[in-house]
Amino acid sequence: MPLDTITPFTPLASTLGGIMIGLSAVMVMALFGRIAGISGITTGALPARRDDWSWRLAFVLGLIAAPLLVLAVTGAPVAQTVSGNLVAMALAGLLVGFGTVTGSGCTSGHGVCGLARLSARSLVAVLTFMATAFVAVLVLRHLL
Repeated sequence: MPLDTITPFTPLASTLGGIMIGLSAVMVMALFGRIAGISGITTGALPARRDDWSWRLAFVLGLIAAPLLVLAVTGAPVAQTVSGNLVAMALAGLLVGFGTVTGSGCTSGHGVCGLARLSARSLVAVLTFMATAFVAVLVLRHLL
């Protein structure tokens, strides 16, 4: 396997990231009584027709601002691990969007919040996400 396809081992950064994701999920539930699923938050923030769109917009802006803050503090951009192929990324984005609508949620809603609530529906969704990811990595990294 070529070295450029190996994902670096980053236990500290990964642990801190996981802690921040968990804290944000707890905060959204405690403050707003809502699940911190990115697809649901984004859907509710973009058409400003809901009474709770302001916190949703703030959440999305925080997602956008985080890598900019890392750049400002460290002087280095966040490392990109996704493809630079814009056509492939657009297709992947459409497939993810279709999947979140079909699955009634995304990895953050089902994986972080749903599993924490012991939701059987979320467990099935996460197992489906992971199986699909395993097959995609197998095909893209080893068969193409």
